[in-house]
Amino acid sequence: MNQETINFRETNKQLEYIEEGRKLIKKLSDEKGRELTCHVTTFGCQMNARDSEKLRGILEAMGYKNIESEEADLVIYNTCTVRENADNHVYGRLGILNGYKKKNPDMKIGICGCMMQEAEIVDKIKKSYPFVDIIFGTHNIHILAELVVKNLRSDKREIEIWDKADSIVEDLPTDRKYSFKSGINIMFGCNNFCSYCIVPYVRGRERSREPKDILNEIEKLSNDGVKEIMLLGQNVNSYGKTLDNPVSFADLLREVDKVPGIERIRFMTSHPKDLSEDLIDAIAESEHVCHHIHLPLQSGSSRILKLMNRHYDKDKYLALVDSIRRKIPDVSLTTDIIVGFPGETEEDFEETMDIVEKVRFDSAFTFQYSKRTGTPAAAMEDQVPKEIVTERFNRLLKRVQEIGKEETKKLEGQILTVLPEEINREDKTLLTGRLSNNSVVHFPGDPSLIGSIVKVKLKKAENFYYYGEMVNE
Repeated sequence: MNQETINFRETNKQLEYIEEGRKLIKKLSDEKGRELTCHVTTFGCQMNARDSEKLRGILEAMGYKNIESEEADLVIYNTCTVRENADNHVYGRLGILNGYKKKNPDMKIGICGCMMQEAEIVDKIKKSYPFVDIIFGTHNIHILAELVVKNLRSDKREIEIWDKADSIVEDLPTDRKYSFKSGINIMFGCNNFCSYCIVPYVRGRERSREPKDILNEIEKLSNDGVKEIMLLGQNVNSYGKTLDNPVSFADLLREVDKVPGIERIRFMTSHPKDLSEDLIDAIAESEHVCHHIHLPLQSGSSRILKLMNRHYDKDKYLALVDSIRRKIPDVSLTTDIIVGFPGETEEDFEETMDIVEKVRFDSAFTFQYSKRTGTPAAAMEDQVPKEIVTERFNRLLKRVQEIGKEETKKLEGQILTVLPEEINREDKTLLTGRLSNNSVVHFPGDPSLIGSIVKVKLKKAENFYYYGEMVNE
């Protein structure tokens, strides 16, 4: 049986469970005299956010009404396990849910995502949080309807964790947060095994979707009014290597750029070791690919980068940045940096600061190293004392923020295109949107403009965002 047939059968199976669930939810709603409600809380990355859109779509197709409050009839936590504090945050929030469930004994609680791919965490949930009704992982997000139906039928806890994904099921209902923009999964998993990272162990090995399936999905979204898409993967630069007929990410971008109606194309995340000259050319030559590249550095020290198993060194990273800026002069570069990796010396940290000065990132996500059990780095000697890590982190953060503000200032006074996304939460007379480089802009405008691209003069740079006014040219 070929993969396409497997995917088709699994999709139909889940659609049948959605239909059965719709009947069950209607019966329960009639008994209670009100609509049953649901809520999905997302922790972590853009891929988790996209998964949560699928979870909400499935639940709404079953008859649940999505609400903002976690005091719902069904609450799903879609978890992240990249850092230890993410795990602890989930445990704390589960305690709050238990309080809600005591007030509403019929409430159902589900937990899924990356945390559930770690056996010891699943054991902890089973023993310490007996009020959790449904537990599933990253590889079987799509079987939510099946698990809910089985739990409603029996009122017994449903636990189903897959070690790997046997199929890629993408044709189930989805509830997008925005009508005019959407994430698109182009691949799943990761083959890099950076020594500090748990992701390959919980997300599995790389699996790329077929280009025709990706393009068909994008065409449907375009027909549905979507103007901006984000191509998602743990390392999009290595897209296509696992396909029977390999296709490069650069070639995929070129094809996506041709889809009518799509005005902005973004992608997340890029690994420096796989960012080719051909990909830089594809971005530079495209009509719709945004000139924003998130290029995780992690460390500026070649010695630490080798210990991290990153497969590039300081010189290679700087050469890559030079090539990007030569071919895409207006590019916005953002990054991730880890402080306090095991064995990091003051000299290693100064190498990181040196790259920050030379590259001048528009912004950077800075993290203190978090030991993840099961990764090679967790067993390394020379763990850096907490007080040293904190001091270095504060030094780095201060400089990153100073440079970011200086870079933001450079666009002040220019007229650029903005995609308004929502009414400003602080001032209802303003709209909030993003430039092509991903920077935030606030400007006066009518809510009817949300989802359409407009020209805005950036009148004032304020830290990492702008205040502007719309112009007609």
